[in-house]
Amino acid sequence: MRDERAIRMRFVSGRGHYESVVQAVREAKVSVWIATANLKEMLVEDDLQMPGRRKSYRSVLATLDRLAARGVELRMLHAAMPSGPFRASFDDHPRLVTGGLEMRLCPRVHLKCVIVDGRTLYLGSANWTGAGLGAKGDRNRNFELGFVTEDEVLLDEVQGLYEHLWRGAECAGCGRRELCEAPLDGKA
Repeated sequence: MRDERAIRMRFVSGRGHYESVVQAVREAKVSVWIATANLKEMLVEDDLQMPGRRKSYRSVLATLDRLAARGVELRMLHAAMPSGPFRASFDDHPRLVTGGLEMRLCPRVHLKCVIVDGRTLYLGSANWTGAGLGAKGDRNRNFELGFVTEDEVLLDEVQGLYEHLWRGAECAGCGRRELCEAPLDGKA
């Protein structure tokens, strides 16, 4: 058990996920690391929209593509095959397909976190989906909660765990290895 200590954080729920998490991702300068059990296409407000115009929406993958074009490191650790609409939209972004968005699948991933620039951390219940992150309307989004923090110690711990999973350090002793088509440790 780790030592207990107080941290500064902002509680988020409902649309707060969108306003905190998605906005932080849009403003990323260095890196975005995402862990999610469920991965679906997510439409977000168009961040290139002209002021005064009616709101328009586009795939969050367009936002990630713009980040990749600026050299932002993008990682997605997820538990199952992405939805068909996500895969179709992903295929429309050649820069992401050719490595701009690194994706790794592990059926044991159930954690939900978003780490932006190694400085902002979201931990909570929301998957990387529109219903989870508040991109859908009030009557269609999931009931989710979480928190956002810039606590350096917690960021270090979560980034360490993420990196540990990302490089497949748990694969050798995994009891579900037979379910993996491509274990993270590269040893099929």
